Amino acid sequence: MTQPNFDLSGRRALVTGASRGIGQAIAVALAQAGADIAITARTIEALSETHSRIVNLGRRCVALTQDVRDVEECARVTREAADKLGGLDILINNAGFENVRASFDVDEALWESILSTNLKGAFFCAQAAGRIMAETGGGVIVNLCSLTSYVGIPTAAPYGASKSGLLGITHALASEWAAHDIRVNAIAPGYFRTAMTEVFYENDDWQSRMLEKIPQRRFGKESDIGGVAVFLCSDAAAYITGHCIPVDGGYLASI
Repeated sequence: MTQPNFDLSGRRALVTGASRGIGQAIAVALAQAGADIAITARTIEALSETHSRIVNLGRRCVALTQDVRDVEECARVTREAADKLGGLDILINNAGFENVRASFDVDEALWESILSTNLKGAFFCAQAAGRIMAETGGGVIVNLCSLTSYVGIPTAAPYGASKSGLLGITHALASEWAAHDIRVNAIAPGYFRTAMTEVFYENDDWQSRMLEKIPQRRFGKESDIGGVAVFLCSDAAAYITGHCIPVDGGYLASI
C-alpha cells in the first residue's frame, strides 16, 4: 500500500551541508520521494557522491558551493537554487559545525565560527528561502536541531547555544510565516556516527556508556533520519508547524 500524501513529486528542495552524513541522507531520501534537489557545501568536489546518488535515482540535482556564514551568499545561493530548479518548495537547513572543547577553553574565534554557521547561517538561509516561498504560495523549512537544543552536553556549550537558538528560531518563524503558508519545523538527531561526531566514537568507553542511556541500545543509522524529513516536507504533515521531532532512540524520553 502506498500513501500519496508522502509523495514529493514536483517539489523542489534545497539541502545545505549535503556532502555527507545526515545532510546527504536527507537529500537522498527527498529524491527517493520524488523531489528534485539542490545541494550545497563549501566545495563542489565534496558533493560528488551525493550528486551521483540523486541522479542515479532519476531526479534532477544541482550542486552549488556555499558558505552559510556569508549572509549575502545565503541569499544568492538560495535564489540560484530556485532559478535552476524552477522554484523552491523545501529548505533543509542542515549545514553545521562543531568543535568539542571544554568551556574554559572556548575562545571568541571558536564561538563565532560555531554560532555563525549553525545559527546565523540557518536564519539567513531560512530568510532567503522564506522570501521566495512567500512570493510563490508557500513551502516548508526544516531546521536540523540537536539533543543539545534540550539538554546540556559537556564540552558543547557553543554548539548547544547555537542549536537551542535554532529551536527558538523554528518556533518564531513558524508563528510568523504561517500567514504565508510556510511551515517551519525541526528535527533533533540523537547520536548518529558521522564525520563531525567521529571524535566521540573513537572512544570505546564513551560508546558503551552512551548506549546504556539509549533505550533502543543502538546509535542512529542513515535510514533512520530520511523518512522523518520526508514526512515533515510532505502533505502528510500539512497541519504541523513549529515543532521539533527528536530522532534519538528514546534518549530524551528516558532522562
